[in-house]
This record gives sequence, C-alpha cells and structure tokens, in this order.
Amino acid sequence: MPGYTRRGKDPFLSFRFRVEIKNRQVGEFTEVTGLQAEVEVFEYREGGVNEFVHKLAGPVRYPSNLILKHGLMDADQIWKWEQQILEGTISRANVSIVLMDETGQDKWRWNFRDAYPVKWSGPDLRAGTAEVAVETLELAHRGFLEGSGRKG
Repeated sequence: MPGYTRRGKDPFLSFRFRVEIKNRQVGEFTEVTGLQAEVEVFEYREGGVNEFVHKLAGPVRYPSNLILKHGLMDADQIWKWEQQILEGTISRANVSIVLMDETGQDKWRWNFRDAYPVKWSGPDLRAGTAEVAVETLELAHRGFLEGSGRKG
C-alpha cells in the first residue's frame, strides 16, 4: 500500500512465556489457561425509571483456576508441592505467568497470589502413538497481586 507507514509494534506472540513459582522458573509449560478476572454486576431497577436498569459493580471474581499443561518431565519441585497437598499440607505460593517478546525480554506479567494445587491429571498413555505424555496441574488462587501487567 503506497504511503503506508507502520506506527505500532506487532502484538506479542502467545507461545513465548514462562511460569514462575516462588520467583523461580519451573518446568517448561506448553499451555496456560485460566487467566481471567471479572466483576460481578448486580442489576437494580429504580421505580418509575423504565428506560434502563442500573448496573452496579459487585465483587471481583476469578471464575477459573490457573491450568498449567506440560510434557511429563523431571519437574521435581512441582511434583513435591502436589504431593504435600495430597497429604493434607496446604502450602500456598505466588505464581507468575510471564509473557516475553521475540528477544526473550519480559513484556507482560500476571502475578497470582497464594496459589496451591487443587487438581492434577496425568497423561493418557497409548501404545502405538508418538504423542508427548502431557500432565495438567490446576491451581486455585486468591487473585492478582499488585504490580501485575506490563513490565519493561
């Protein structure tokens, strides 16, 4: 297109990320889902006002657990954490999901407060396939920490 000048930068790619637990990178995850927050909305009808319904902000909810997926590997720290939970010792930790740019620099960070494992799913094992053995770890949390968002 003649005369076109690109003014912005390309959006960040979703495959460049890392997971940190207690400020340490743990494992190599292939997928992270559950990055959600929403404000509950309460509707209030005012008598005699028929043009609209008031929508009042309620508490913030985190409708989904963080769901981490990765190929089965020697991620001893995560496995020990999960085992503590299964044995009844609830050990909470701060978890960060860090999105990086094409050079590997941190560009966006989601910091989750007081997370702990609530579900582990092992891989489906099938003879005759060459699929990677993937395990899934779900973490409940108490929401975003202050300072979440852009970095750098």
